[in-house]
Amino acid sequence: MVHTLIIRGFNDQVHEKLKEIANQKGVSINSIVKDAVDTWLKKKESEVPRKHHLVIYSDDDSIMRLLKSMDRLAKEGNLFRCFFGPPHNPSTELLSKLKWYDGTSRPYYYSSSRKSTEGEQSQVQTKAQVKSKKDIMKYCNTVIENVVKNTDNKPVCCMDFLINDVGKDSLKQALTLEKVYDDNRIAGLMYCAYKTDNLLNSEIKDLIELFEMHDQIFILKEDEIYKLHITKENIHKLFLN
Repeated sequence: MVHTLIIRGFNDQVHEKLKEIANQKGVSINSIVKDAVDTWLKKKESEVPRKHHLVIYSDDDSIMRLLKSMDRLAKEGNLFRCFFGPPHNPSTELLSKLKWYDGTSRPYYYSSSRKSTEGEQSQVQTKAQVKSKKDIMKYCNTVIENVVKNTDNKPVCCMDFLINDVGKDSLKQALTLEKVYDDNRIAGLMYCAYKTDNLLNSEIKDLIELFEMHDQIFILKEDEIYKLHITKENIHKLFLN
């Protein structure tokens, strides 16, 4: 739908200059103004932060403390609060109570987080191992689309607990998904949350790749937050004070 835009504040001198430029270029003043507005909108859109952070935690209490604080700050920043992850999980249940948007598609792709017997969990994990990369990618794309369609053009404050379940099954698969998102970030702040027990048995090269793929790395210890800095060093640093 086309709308009429009235612009106030143009004096005769500015209008005459626009008219002269329009005649030289063989276009209308309306086209010049429209191009200027389009350029301004694209510039503003590019200025919106698109951050991709990593959060590592070992227990539910520490992450839930963080989420309660994030809820307050996200409200103050007028961010679109959203999450995705396992339905029967203390963190996602807390965010639901706090009225965060749940972008998780149902049925949940990884059902091993549900309460079940040991035998049932073993069956579920066996089935999860044969799920194709294509299916996982499709599911994750649907989840991101759910979020994007409901943001009302606000930048997000989004907690991703789904990636922890992907990493539990295969950290290499999680890295593939992380790379896809990193190349196609959405406006706002995305936090990928991993539990330590899903990372500590991983290969160092995979951990470094995970760290380098995120803008910042945060480690939770009870009610404290530590920021981890990763830099590639020369062997001589081992011998320097």
